[in-house]
Amino acid sequence: MAELLKVRDLRTNFYTYRGVVKALNGVTLTIDMEEFFGLAGETGCGKSVTALSIMRLIEEPGRIEGGEIIFHGRDLLKLSEDEMRRIRGKEISMIFQEPKTALNPVFKVNFQIAEAISEAYSLHTKEAVKKVEGVLRDVEMADPSKVAEQYPHELSGGMAQRVLIGMALSAKPKLLIADEPTSSLDVSIQAQVMKLMNDLVKKLNVSVLLITHDLGLIAENCNKVAIMYAGSVVECGNVRTIFKKPAHPYTMGLLAALDMSRGRGKLSTVEGIVPDLVNPPSGCRFHPRCPSAMKICSVEKPRTVEMSSGHSVACFLYDGR
Repeated sequence: MAELLKVRDLRTNFYTYRGVVKALNGVTLTIDMEEFFGLAGETGCGKSVTALSIMRLIEEPGRIEGGEIIFHGRDLLKLSEDEMRRIRGKEISMIFQEPKTALNPVFKVNFQIAEAISEAYSLHTKEAVKKVEGVLRDVEMADPSKVAEQYPHELSGGMAQRVLIGMALSAKPKLLIADEPTSSLDVSIQAQVMKLMNDLVKKLNVSVLLITHDLGLIAENCNKVAIMYAGSVVECGNVRTIFKKPAHPYTMGLLAALDMSRGRGKLSTVEGIVPDLVNPPSGCRFHPRCPSAMKICSVEKPRTVEMSSGHSVACFLYDGR
């Protein structure tokens, strides 16, 4: 498959009163055309910062310090802000974590969707408004004409998320970034929203970057997955391969914590705590929590090793050095 997005050695820092938060420490990943790609890891590992860096929406005190974000052959970090505005929404769209807060509370749904359509297609607002009910029908809204006239506070969480999905896909982007799209929804609505998103992205041939800490969502929906820890991708590969034969000790720990086959025995956990990224551990950032840590792990950052076709891991257990 042809590559759509290639992120290489992406580094993003935040300059705070406590010191420099080294949020992304050389993130590298590749998303192909029409691929459903999962990005997983604990809270605070850098998943959302990765998404915002790709969109170039990092605000002060944050700063993208280096790396490449190659999208359709162009390095997004070398584009002007005007050029990026033409890409956001039109070629890359994003769904944020909290649907209610992502919508503007003072404008009706029809205005907000029309604004997104108008921006993407350079249409007059009146022309864009005519397309709003079609967008709401696409996301299977029960009463499109009624919902179009409502304000965000009048919508349920599931309805608000459908509106955001409709807005994000109305421009038929090449890449949809979904940042924890079901985190604030109950389980039954989660399933509906994910089915809807799957149906629409297949219909529109869109690639998806699904950001979540829910490995079950990734197992059900994604082709490939990257596991992040403390600002770095530690393992990446086909979902089936990663779930059946995890290589990195952190990935093993995450999957062991999900293992329900042991009945009511003691829950498996990844020992220790997420490191402070103002003063992260030297070498491999996972080594203080790793049951397989060696002396070199605290000295050098491991390079990424190809385990098999499409399966890579950053760990000295698999490095000939």
